[in-house]
Amino acid sequence: MGVGPWPGDLPTDPKYDPELLADGDRRNVVDRYRYWRREAIVADLDRRRHDFHVAIENWQHDLNIGTVVRNANAFLAAEVHIVGRRRWNRRGAMVTDRYQHVRHHPDIGELQAWAERGRLPIIGIDNLAGSRPLETVQLPRRCVLLFGQEGPGLSDAARSGCHLLYSIAQYGSTRSINAGVASGIAMHAWIRSHAGPAPDPVGDERGMSGG
Repeated sequence: MGVGPWPGDLPTDPKYDPELLADGDRRNVVDRYRYWRREAIVADLDRRRHDFHVAIENWQHDLNIGTVVRNANAFLAAEVHIVGRRRWNRRGAMVTDRYQHVRHHPDIGELQAWAERGRLPIIGIDNLAGSRPLETVQLPRRCVLLFGQEGPGLSDAARSGCHLLYSIAQYGSTRSINAGVASGIAMHAWIRSHAGPAPDPVGDERGMSGG
């Protein structure tokens, strides 16, 4: 995976990383960001980030959090908010946390206070009694999508702090789907309602060499 050293004359644009140009770029990034400095990639993403945030509770060191971060990067969420324990397993993020803004809140109360300051409604995603089917609604453009832990789902405190609760339709025998899967479904529901066409993953770069 990746590309080898830059072929031909080296570009002088400061967004490029001299070491990557010389040695090749093996990172898990789309081609339009090949050879770019990490800071340049983040700056470019910041100009295009969407208006939704993603939050997930972290009371049990849930292994799904890395997947949530990876999904947030794929769908270009404004930020990911980790509620509870500061430490989380980054393996599932596949290094996407380097390009995604991640904020920590010690408890739901602080997340709620932060959201209120930004006038962002908190939307809980969980298959709870009284939840409205996600498939039948349009998510707000500006919001925080909140997910609970694998197994117990949203905590009681989280449920009480939500402005709305939505569920994801399931048709099989399992009681629930994990937060990593649920987050991808919910984020894509937001994308279908509010996002424009995705950018060309190749962009206008030229001279890529295989690697």
